[in-house]
Amino acid sequence: MDLRSLEYFVAVADELSFTRAAQRCHVTQPTISGQINALERELGEALFDRDARTVALTDGGEILLPYARQCLAAAENAKAEFSARAGLLRGEFRIGTGGGVENTSIPMLLGALRKAHPGIDIHLTEATSTPLLDMVVQGRLHVAVIARPHGTLPATIASAPMFSGHLVAVFDPVVFAFAEPVTLAALSGHPVITYPASSALRSRLDTAIAESGADIAVNYVANDVRLQIAFARQGVGVAISADSDPALQDCPDLAIRTLTPSVGFDKILVWRNDIEPAAATQAFFGVWKEFSTAARESA
Repeated sequence: MDLRSLEYFVAVADELSFTRAAQRCHVTQPTISGQINALERELGEALFDRDARTVALTDGGEILLPYARQCLAAAENAKAEFSARAGLLRGEFRIGTGGGVENTSIPMLLGALRKAHPGIDIHLTEATSTPLLDMVVQGRLHVAVIARPHGTLPATIASAPMFSGHLVAVFDPVVFAFAEPVTLAALSGHPVITYPASSALRSRLDTAIAESGADIAVNYVANDVRLQIAFARQGVGVAISADSDPALQDCPDLAIRTLTPSVGFDKILVWRNDIEPAAATQAFFGVWKEFSTAARESA
């Protein structure tokens, strides 16, 4: 069992496609298939159920996956440590975030990391909070910026605050007439545009709606606030969006109103606390600590 075979196995497991895995690894599909077949022969059982249309992990594949990730991470960490000893830090740093962080510290953090350590290969994944948290738990991401979930975080996950905000109502004032602030009850019977179910912001909103007793139907879902605003601009409904999203700064034709009861949220940084961070991840934490210290001193 070699690292190349494990790399191809993880790629197929992530992509659930031999074709996409081959593209990701910059090899041909027969190369991927041949390595997976050899790995299955070595282990004595199939790792994937595959037919003409679908690919899925078998029970054996599910057992192997976390070990394969650990092996690849250990090899990457070892290379990064020896690069650091030679005076140039190398390695991968994989970070995930949702949309609407253009005006936060995230772009500056990654820019500072790149300038301080040009040898680090930074990969950014954009998704909603639930899948991002899952990817950190699975080891597919080193860190992620997510909205704090309503429930408790997994025991293997550490967190730290990034920034806070509130949900607001965004609508065409010609089509809808709401007082300031907009009550959740007032939205009953009106189409609502907001985040998908996999978003922690949606969970916050759903909880507030349930507690208020309002009868609100979500008719349109989009994680991109720009798309939410585009729907609102057409008068098809009322968008419920994060006030921190920079897209709200460029819609003078729309009304932006606070909600009551207020629906707040916290954006947090999450990472695994049960494993030693790789050198590249430690470098990110160092840059982040410098930013946090500077922010406290200027406050």
